[in-house]
Amino acid sequence: MKNGIYLVATPIGNLGDITLRALEVLKEADVVACEDTRVTKKLLGLLGVSLRGKRFVPLHDHNESKDAQKVIAAALEGSVVAYVSDAGSPLVSDPGYKLAKEARESGVFLTTLPGACAAICGLQLSGLPSNNFMFCGFVPNKDKARIDFWRKYAESAATLICYERADRLTKTLAALQEVIGNREVAVVREITKMYEDCRNGTAQELLEYYDANPVKGEIVVLVAPKEMVNMAADYRSELAEELVRNNLKTAVANIVKKYNVKRNEVYAAALEMRDNG
Repeated sequence: MKNGIYLVATPIGNLGDITLRALEVLKEADVVACEDTRVTKKLLGLLGVSLRGKRFVPLHDHNESKDAQKVIAAALEGSVVAYVSDAGSPLVSDPGYKLAKEARESGVFLTTLPGACAAICGLQLSGLPSNNFMFCGFVPNKDKARIDFWRKYAESAATLICYERADRLTKTLAALQEVIGNREVAVVREITKMYEDCRNGTAQELLEYYDANPVKGEIVVLVAPKEMVNMAADYRSELAEELVRNNLKTAVANIVKKYNVKRNEVYAAALEMRDNG
């Protein structure tokens, strides 16, 4: 295997999501740079990867600026280096950016092994528009910063994706309700695990639900684009015109495609229009 640095995605819950390439690199690696050596050693044990002969190097938010060059030096000296975060794809709201940047500047071989990413999985499960999306990272912890965060992104025409902790979820939903009102929101949790769950509604509806039903686990919060609010209010007149020109199935399909609204919602509106003449 070619010496250099391999950015390796690891499972976010289900061990079966490790890729064949990731297993190969983790087995062959001389050096494993990782966010937390204890977490990574446990993962390798569960995956059946021997720890013998491997050097584990902690590389996290607090030491990445200082120690990235040590990892790069190991690769330049002939080592195969695997870099992993605690779970998911490195650099996506995880450490690794400075390592990747400095590795490219130093000329060391650098490649990525794609795999699980909670942001993309959450987008797939949410049912929100996926043709244009923006990953916003973690929601800030402080109340004012949280409100400012959502105001900063509220006018975006993209689906917003962010990470949140379970114990701060209701605060985030309350801030969302204040900033975006009745726009659709999705809360996705426990992705790839036994109790995987995706719940959609307005921020207020979800706030009431999670107030009454506290949850644990890692969470992805997604917010529909601003344009969906206006589009959803406007499509009914065009749907009526579509029903004059086309059969019900075609009319519904045309509106769903154009406005990125839910098919069952458009279908119900179309039936109502048809029944009312």
